[in-house]
Amino acid sequence: MSKQATIAAAEDPGDKITRHARMLSGELQARREQMYPPNAEKQLRYFLTNEVSKLTTIPESTLRTMSIEGKGPTPARLENNHRAYTLAQINELREMFADMRPSDLRRYLPRRQEGEHVQILAIANFKGGSAKTTTSAHLAHYLALHGYRVLAIDLDPQASLSAMFGAQPELDVGENETIYGALRYDEDRRPMKEIIRKTYFSGVDLIPGNIEVMEYEHETPRALADRRTGSQEIFFERLRIAISEVEDNYDIILLDTPPSLGFLTLGAIYAATGLIITVHPAMLDVMSMSQFLLMMGDLIAVIRDAGATMQQDFLRYLITRHDPNDQSQVHVVGMLRSLFGEDVLTPTAVESSAVETAGLAKRTLYELESGNIGAGTVRRARESIDAVNGRIVDLVERSWNRT
Repeated sequence: MSKQATIAAAEDPGDKITRHARMLSGELQARREQMYPPNAEKQLRYFLTNEVSKLTTIPESTLRTMSIEGKGPTPARLENNHRAYTLAQINELREMFADMRPSDLRRYLPRRQEGEHVQILAIANFKGGSAKTTTSAHLAHYLALHGYRVLAIDLDPQASLSAMFGAQPELDVGENETIYGALRYDEDRRPMKEIIRKTYFSGVDLIPGNIEVMEYEHETPRALADRRTGSQEIFFERLRIAISEVEDNYDIILLDTPPSLGFLTLGAIYAATGLIITVHPAMLDVMSMSQFLLMMGDLIAVIRDAGATMQQDFLRYLITRHDPNDQSQVHVVGMLRSLFGEDVLTPTAVESSAVETAGLAKRTLYELESGNIGAGTVRRARESIDAVNGRIVDLVERSWNRT
């Protein structure tokens, strides 16, 4: 036996796991520095004038004239001499046109108005692989691109959503910098606003996650036993109360929940004004979802018994990783639609190599530049994701009583 093999055989399992974790973390950091030089931070691409026009409804001719006359934000010039804008500049254009045409305010700035409550959308399912994080990231980007102010909260200790926003959990997220910091039961509890961080994606703020989030799952039972939850709140209300500290700054708050039905998921379900349950249309996944719904029903009964009420505007099932040519999936989707009717979103998130390839680089489809993947593949995937996100926005605006 070689010396290295002898050492490996004698190594304590815990030490081996720790060593492997450090090795993997170092490799991920090295790859991040390769992908996002020189400062290893993600940056959002530029948007061509035709994209800006579609996002803002401002005609391309108007954008071109403004650029020539030196009005509004100054676009960059790409190598092919095409004009291109940052997302921050697109938002500046929205503000400018909203001021110029107050009668069309909502056309340019769809933000919620006075009397419209903040929408808190929980993306949930305790089955891993149901595309919760992919759904959350694409929805956050879509909303920001269309002018909404978004806060994304990563409730998952695996912190995949944080990674999508360029935050490597074990390196970039320190102690008391996750949602746990705003929910903890001791004197180190922090105001929500202190743990919110800006992202490279203008319009999206983030509360990142990492393994520290699990502390809330460990502490809550002890707090309940010690009766430390406080006389003014019940334990499952803590997340909603923390959100209320900052909700005036946002239109839509997204909760990427962990793949479990713990205290954080319960808090997310209670806080949510809208619940999106992601489901991969395979029979084993649907069987798992059945158990998830049964357990969630029991938890909601606990909330009811505690004298609290949930105020959700909508609950919808989203079919993810959908292959419309797979007959077994067609059968499952048909079954769900026959059972739940309009509660199953009509658009589905179609399975696509474009989504998978983008995910490998910790990107969404909205971040891909032309040439990264085949144009037709990206277009079809984008149409699917746009349809899903557009339908969710319809539900939000209906809850605001908008026509």
